[in-house]
Amino acid sequence: MSHIVRPLPGRGRWATLAVALVLSTAAMARLPVGHIEGTIRDTAGAPIANAQVIVVGTAYQALSDSAGRYRLADIPVGRHTIRAAFIGYKSTQVTEVLVRENLTTTVDILLEVTAVELQEITVVTQDALPLSPRAEASSVTTGPSSAEFGVPAWNTENYAPIEESRFLAAAANPRSTFSIDVDAASYTNVRRFLTSGQRPPPDAVRIEELLNYFRYDYPEPRGKAPFSVTTDVAVTPWAPEHRLLRIGIKGRALETRKVPPSNLVFLLDVSGSMAEPDKLPLVKQGFRLLVQELRAEDQVAIVVYAGAAGLVLPPTPGSDKATILAALDRLEAGGSTAGGAGLRLAYDVVRGSYRPDRNNRVILATDGDFNVGESSDAAMVRLIEERRDQGVFLTVLGFGTGNLKDSRMEQIADKGNGHYAYVDNLSEARRMFVREFAGTLVTIAKDVKIQVEFNPAKVAAYRLVGYENRALRTEDFADDRKDAGELGAGHTVTALYEIVPVGTSMAGTGHDLDSLRYQTVSLRSGATRTDEWLTVQLRYKEPAGTMSRLLSHAVRVREQIAEPEGDFRFATAVAGFGLVLRNSSYRGTATLDQVLALARGAEGADPDGERAEFVRLVEPARLLHLAEAGERGEPDR
Repeated sequence: MSHIVRPLPGRGRWATLAVALVLSTAAMARLPVGHIEGTIRDTAGAPIANAQVIVVGTAYQALSDSAGRYRLADIPVGRHTIRAAFIGYKSTQVTEVLVRENLTTTVDILLEVTAVELQEITVVTQDALPLSPRAEASSVTTGPSSAEFGVPAWNTENYAPIEESRFLAAAANPRSTFSIDVDAASYTNVRRFLTSGQRPPPDAVRIEELLNYFRYDYPEPRGKAPFSVTTDVAVTPWAPEHRLLRIGIKGRALETRKVPPSNLVFLLDVSGSMAEPDKLPLVKQGFRLLVQELRAEDQVAIVVYAGAAGLVLPPTPGSDKATILAALDRLEAGGSTAGGAGLRLAYDVVRGSYRPDRNNRVILATDGDFNVGESSDAAMVRLIEERRDQGVFLTVLGFGTGNLKDSRMEQIADKGNGHYAYVDNLSEARRMFVREFAGTLVTIAKDVKIQVEFNPAKVAAYRLVGYENRALRTEDFADDRKDAGELGAGHTVTALYEIVPVGTSMAGTGHDLDSLRYQTVSLRSGATRTDEWLTVQLRYKEPAGTMSRLLSHAVRVREQIAEPEGDFRFATAVAGFGLVLRNSSYRGTATLDQVLALARGAEGADPDGERAEFVRLVEPARLLHLAEAGERGEPDR
């Protein structure tokens, strides 16, 4: 075992911190690699879509496509065991799979149908668990069958509670205000639960993040504005008497060559909790993809933390990929988790090379399990907000299962003018770091807020679908001191409002609609004569700006409202999926069968197969839902 101690130059207080890293001779050199591919079918020969295929003992994994095909790329040369699994089938292992350098080994796998695994799946609610350190957040434990997928039998995963937005009377509450959200961690986390045979806990399902995982065909921005705004109205699939308002934002796309130079620090958790194959090994594979996208004008430093924090790679040009990759390859996990010290050191390293014309950013990769030193949420938030105001943004990437601290990672990313993503496999890492390189690293607008004013002559009540933890007070909209969400290059943001038109029954809204006891609401003379139902206003700042700019857009509605089509239809399918998974009080007639029908008619071009994957993902959710309903003696919903 060797030890590396590299103090941060010019930072005396860090000179005494050491990080012990286990170096293996094999890891010092780049090993030769090959590939494994094949098809997953059932015993009748039918392809199985969305089956999980992993190289046992590693972070290499893939999902099969609609034809049952899978591909495991860049696997180290040697003999391996691979395992395939899908809910409703017995998992199958193939041993002694020989991988040769620069060659592809074909391994086709048959899975046998079984009813046993469905019956063995158990989701234990918070009431059955000891209280976690944050009792207000929900936890989840996994049942015995999930161990086949590499998920520990008991865990301490942590999710912030969600109190669903209720219907509000437009007369008493004419304005609705919220911050945008481009995070997509909830979708990939939900995908991880479902593909491993578990129903996600309700608080893990954030509907806005399910919606914003997908890109929609909104028009490119024109003029000087960094984004375009699109609005449309359609019939609500799960409540046909209601109307659904869609607000879509599309950020201006940037070609990679036009992305400003980046001053990056990879802040990597190498504590003992990161030793699992889907944690540090996957972190290293994912960041290798990002390194390949770097240019000569970019620079990268690497800070790691375990029992202490240390600098293992000083700022290095993006052109020196061999040095950066060698530093990544040497990392191994062990020790406790000094997350607060790691953040502080990473920010100090960025500031040492700070230039206002660069993308100055810390990219944190962790399971979020901070447990040593300055680890309280309040202390970290103060540090992150201070450095954010100095022009250094934060991106947070969650990895692994068993102790994922989702609530903490979402919070610190929000405060750091960055975004939070959950990486469940190498394909997701490639999506973030290759396909969406500019959007991941470059902010084109910050503190983006949306305020919708409803016309009470047309709208009796409304409800914002999702965005519960992004709600703002009415007065926050014009307050430039109030932090809000950031928009990356090429990103899209989608928000849905369910609207109860005037003259429509209030049945199913679930709440009294705030009637006033001592006053009546008077309308302006033109409110009843106009076809304007609402006005959408947006405020945003330039990435380095301090004063916001205002955009305003009136929405007019025809008397005859059609069913949602195309992109809008797909968005309603995703929202309905979230409502059913959350067992929402506002799901109306939504069922997983309805979700499938909506999504299958709206997949569109789908060049990356993400919408097709969503359709495949609904099926394991449906099987789980049927099994649970059967156990309770209830009809499927």
